[in-house]
Amino acid sequence: MHNPSGRQRARSSAARGGRAGRTGARTARGAWAAGPRRPLGGAPDRSSWEATEISPTLRLAAAYGWRLIVVGVAVYLIFAALGRFHLVTLAVFLALVMTALLEPLVSVLHRWMPRSAAVVVGLLLAILVLFAVLSLIGANVAGEWEGLRREFDGGVARIGRWLEGPPFHLRPGTLSDVQAQVSQFVARHRAALINTALSGVGRLVAVLTVGVLALFCSVFFLYSGDRMWAWFGGQLPVRGRHPVRLAGRAAWATFTGYTRGIVVVAATNAVLVGVALFVLRVPLAVPLAVLEFFAAFVPLVGSPIALAVAAVVALATRGPLVAAVVVLLIVLIGQLEGHVLHPLVMSRAVRLHPMVVALSVICGSVAAGVAGAVVAVPLVSVVWSVYGVLRAPRPAEGLSGPGPSNKP
Repeated sequence: MHNPSGRQRARSSAARGGRAGRTGARTARGAWAAGPRRPLGGAPDRSSWEATEISPTLRLAAAYGWRLIVVGVAVYLIFAALGRFHLVTLAVFLALVMTALLEPLVSVLHRWMPRSAAVVVGLLLAILVLFAVLSLIGANVAGEWEGLRREFDGGVARIGRWLEGPPFHLRPGTLSDVQAQVSQFVARHRAALINTALSGVGRLVAVLTVGVLALFCSVFFLYSGDRMWAWFGGQLPVRGRHPVRLAGRAAWATFTGYTRGIVVVAATNAVLVGVALFVLRVPLAVPLAVLEFFAAFVPLVGSPIALAVAAVVALATRGPLVAAVVVLLIVLIGQLEGHVLHPLVMSRAVRLHPMVVALSVICGSVAAGVAGAVVAVPLVSVVWSVYGVLRAPRPAEGLSGPGPSNKP
């Protein structure tokens, strides 16, 4: 048997290796040639063009941009619907306010009587308090009207003499001319003023309708608000129930905290203003204090406007010195409200920068007048609290228990 030598075996191995290398090279060249090739003159691939030509920042901005447009359109449609039915929206808002204020009282009464009876007693007490305040204002105005008219006429004359002196040096009789022009304007436009008064009757009917609807809704919110909220949550998909539960609890906690806190702040301002005006012997101290109470529901703006009205009354009836003291009172109450009452009473419910509060009030007043100015801050506070809860949700096991007893 032929046994090749070692040299022959080495040469045959080298030859086989060379053929294998050439075969591998040809295979690699064939695989490269058989790969996907763009036809000559054809369009480039879209994905590779986007990856090379559009910057990642622009793609990210576009992705966020169209989503923000969709969200903006949805928000606009929601507010357009609310504006179309603004009376119903205002009635529901007032019902939520009454629910937030009366729920602690109804819960206390529920310990000694059925829930339905507790709701009725709580609402009757609230209505009695409201009518008592209105009766007190009417009696105070009626009792001081004649004296106020005489003092006001004398105050206008004193103001006229003061303006005729330095540094204004107005022409004598300027205020008399203004009063005469006002009287002529009223005489010329008497028919238009009567029509405006008659249209005010229609507005009064609308106000009464809103009040009755708010009272009707508050009855059900106080009696079965928790069951209504549970029914609403049951209509949602299973995946969406937990986020909605979190958002609802955060929204209601913020709204109740804001409502109760602003009532405390408004009541404190009204008491301080009433006592100060009574000490200064300014007429209509009680009505002006009540005006301060309701004006305080518009943060940063309402209290100065109400106290400016009090300063005008003080100027006309008590003179410039008392009016200057009232103006000083405006500054003091503003500092007290901004640096003491709001941080102590409302810091847990409202965590908004003062600039955000001011912009919210202005935007709300532009969009919906006085009602928009009142609703703007609680609405922004609720939205911000819901965003904070959904952005960083707490563990689900800590929130699985029952919520507020009468959350609408």
